[in-house]
Amino acid sequence: MTAAEGGDGRMPGSGTIDVRAVRRHFLFPGRGRIALNNAASTQPPRELLALYASLGPDYENVHRGQSSASAAMTARFEESYDTIARFIGAPGPASIALYRNATEAINAVMYSLLTEFRDGDNVVTTLMEHNSNYVPWHAMCREILPRFGRRVQCRLARFDPVSGELDLEHLASLIDARTKLVCCTGASNFLGTRTPLAAVRALADASGYYQPNGERRSWFLIDGAQLVPGSFTDVHALGADYLAFSFHKLLAPFGVGVLYAREALLNPALPFLYGGDMIAEGRVFPNHVEYNALPWKYSAGTPNILGAVVSAQALRLLLDLALTPKRPEYFGTDRPVGRDVVRSAMSRVAAWNQMLTGRALDGLGAIDGITIYGPRDAARRTSLVAFNLAGRDPVGVAQALNQAGIESRAGCHCATLAHHALGLNPPASCRLSFYLYNTPGEVDRAVDAVAAIAAGRGAPGGRTTRARPGGTGMSVVTCPECGAAAEITERFTLASTDGPVAHVALSCTGGHHYRMASDKLPASASRRLRVMLIPALKPHTFPVCIHCLVNPAGFWVSGKDSNVVRRPWCLSCCEDLDRERCDMIPFGA
Repeated sequence: MTAAEGGDGRMPGSGTIDVRAVRRHFLFPGRGRIALNNAASTQPPRELLALYASLGPDYENVHRGQSSASAAMTARFEESYDTIARFIGAPGPASIALYRNATEAINAVMYSLLTEFRDGDNVVTTLMEHNSNYVPWHAMCREILPRFGRRVQCRLARFDPVSGELDLEHLASLIDARTKLVCCTGASNFLGTRTPLAAVRALADASGYYQPNGERRSWFLIDGAQLVPGSFTDVHALGADYLAFSFHKLLAPFGVGVLYAREALLNPALPFLYGGDMIAEGRVFPNHVEYNALPWKYSAGTPNILGAVVSAQALRLLLDLALTPKRPEYFGTDRPVGRDVVRSAMSRVAAWNQMLTGRALDGLGAIDGITIYGPRDAARRTSLVAFNLAGRDPVGVAQALNQAGIESRAGCHCATLAHHALGLNPPASCRLSFYLYNTPGEVDRAVDAVAAIAAGRGAPGGRTTRARPGGTGMSVVTCPECGAAAEITERFTLASTDGPVAHVALSCTGGHHYRMASDKLPASASRRLRVMLIPALKPHTFPVCIHCLVNPAGFWVSGKDSNVVRRPWCLSCCEDLDRERCDMIPFGA
């Protein structure tokens, strides 16, 4: 990335993210969005959205038909379990159960263990948890088990209010010989803190609790919703008995979550849901029912088939984006996903996220009146920063950021216990969170916007601007190539099969010049942006790429064996073409 884009002016090295190439896989940069709410949900690549449509012609149910379409869909569905298992280092698909999200996965553990808790037992979790890893245990101990005359405690470990680190000494004091289960987050979605999981696991192992299978220790559940998307995760190395995470934080569309559990625990446990595919074929009798083999024992009813297939492909695409964003190596293939490949890819993602987080911490830390929560060392936290501004309502701050073109989140982030523990009233903060497609320039833009709001310059309805070197203020439309601030330089109309289409030409501080249809601009930007003609720019004589509707086209593309007429494509989109089926002719040739 260039210095103007917030980098050091060098091309991406062999061990880092090629963010420019990565961003070409996503639609949101073309809308001028600065998407910094990734701890809630990441943005889906265009390939995954297209994959949904491609599955339509052979749409069929799984494990419920003899047609070729059903067999093909069943094979893809079952392969998705294998990909997921390989990605987290699980021994195989039998240790994977798919649910709607991580919340439902944790509830599945609670309901499966419900009848195993004995009077006088306890479950230990922390004040750092997402509500999804506290409320199920609270409900079990305070609302469900008391109806059966069983008394079970839910104990909460503290965290240091200054550093945001888990208080291991207090945690150790809560775990005893009656602690059946220890639950903790892998990384806090509010404080950002990375939990020392090895230390927590050691405390759980030393409890001496007598489990039904003869083990003498507490079982260990990790909420990996914020851990898995940005870290190399190996369930064996973690010593996890249970691990839950969601795919909507891993580039996939909404609707699929994962529960990993040791087979030795899943086999004897009671299922969470009953009926459908979790029943062994033909094994239902008036006085006896047999359940299906793993992993289908935990797949009641018709599952989210397309969601599972697309989510598994999201993991493969994540490897490609981290390692080879200009050419697919794993996406759309059945190539085995090796541990070394996952380690290499996720190490790059982690390093990129850490760089962005460190940049945000440094910039935000220099703002007067700001309080940043959690560790100040980016290496000790996940890729998010939650903060409050003195005298400012966090929701109002997020709304002002939105007016400045920065997407964030304000509220308790479902980490209500931690907000109350810090005495925040209301229990809320504003949060910026980053992922592999975000740029240093976007982080700088966000920091500048927060600084303006803190200084009283970012009133709702206005827009934060950055100074253009040697010129006037830049509007906050962002370059889809690098994320830097961009400005309209020309308005013009291009012919299309649907009639004339209004377009704009833009230039950014990073030196990129491109075009997009006017309706691709944010509505507020299209109203407010003024035209500034820059004489140094070349005239825009070529049409916009008909494929991405963002980049200026440079090639005519037509089908070799069809009547498809020549269409204008840009170089980036041409990289995805099948050269054996298409002709690609440069303009002017």
